[in-house]
Amino acid sequence: VVANLGCLEDLTLTPNPDEVEEVFTLPLAHLLREENQGYTHFRTAGRYGYTLPVFLNGPHKVWGLTAIITELTLELLAPDRY
Repeated sequence: VVANLGCLEDLTLTPNPDEVEEVFTLPLAHLLREENQGYTHFRTAGRYGYTLPVFLNGPHKVWGLTAIITELTLELLAPDRY
């Protein structure tokens, strides 16, 4: 889900602890910085089979389907910068 949640300090989130270990946010400006962007290469039969985006934030990594959706969203929101 992509949404404008307003002021994050005013939110009280209660994620299911069986499904979510930690909740964190990343500003759009952070996601657009090249040093926070990378790719993960998956090998099949001894060579690269496919490449997926990854977004870095200290100890956190946004990867998998979340990173794919994030990348597609950045392409729509900031086509001149991403």
